[in-house]
Amino acid sequence: MLQLKVDWLTYSLLGLDPEVRWASSLNYFLYDSVKIFLLLFTLIAVIGFLRTYLSQQRIRSWLSGKGVTPYVVASLFGAITPFCSCSSIPIFIGFISAGVPLGVAFSFLITSPLINEYLVILMIGFFGPGITALYVVSGLLLGVVLGLLLEKMKVHRFIVSDMTPIDGEEGDPTYTEFTQRLRFGWTEAVDIIRKIWIWILMGVAIGAVIHNYVPQESIQSLLSKTGVWSVPLATVLGVPMYGSCAAIVPIATVLFQKGLPLGTALSFMMAMVALSLPEAVMLRRVIRLQLILIFFGMTTLAIIVIGYAFNAIMASGFIPLQPL
Repeated sequence: MLQLKVDWLTYSLLGLDPEVRWASSLNYFLYDSVKIFLLLFTLIAVIGFLRTYLSQQRIRSWLSGKGVTPYVVASLFGAITPFCSCSSIPIFIGFISAGVPLGVAFSFLITSPLINEYLVILMIGFFGPGITALYVVSGLLLGVVLGLLLEKMKVHRFIVSDMTPIDGEEGDPTYTEFTQRLRFGWTEAVDIIRKIWIWILMGVAIGAVIHNYVPQESIQSLLSKTGVWSVPLATVLGVPMYGSCAAIVPIATVLFQKGLPLGTALSFMMAMVALSLPEAVMLRRVIRLQLILIFFGMTTLAIIVIGYAFNAIMASGFIPLQPL
């Protein structure tokens, strides 16, 4: 419904030609801006409302324990939330505000876009249950391991000051009425949107340009000529791009069907899903550039390793390709 209204505004009311790239980019920008703002506002408001039932101390106790468990829980929570990389950011912000360890918050941020139910369903249809199960396990391990590494690196100093949780508070506010809880959720959403709205628009604008000006055929031709270097090249090409999860799996499938190794196609898909320039722009409002570069660099290297592992597994025939 939203897409139809934006199409009417762009192509009927404004009379723009949908075959012209800049007009398509404008349409994409308008649609994604409205969609993301509505989604972010709703998510932040709902999370804020739910937080009135849970104290920050309780959230911290669930996700701040010792060992690997908090990272596994955060990664699993990310896997069951159907969000793209940009839409996962409000929950990431909520974790930071609640004082959850930054590494645990990153475990969620990594797995949330990488694994979700409709991406898994699409992958089962295109690649079969064996490859899909291996992809899910790889995504969960990626979230847990990188979260642990980032926490060990003590990167908390890179959180933007007004996003840092305040220590020494005397307990949490008490809410006795339903309307108070709703008001808190609404106020929380307004406050956070005010802080990050310009970064959202900048991120969506970058995504709109990339979406309409980077031809899939050129990427496919380039990757097919790079041999053993196709995995790192595919990952690096996928990082700055932006697209919906539903659109990315078919792209990876086409690349694979055109002769690219499976690990190369999946590396391109994982980089597009887990990392994007719009996400980096939005994260800049929450964390400093140094940490964004560390996060993107570590995730990129990990995806390259996973891509080579998939290629080796497929070459060995250990897990056959059995699409439904």
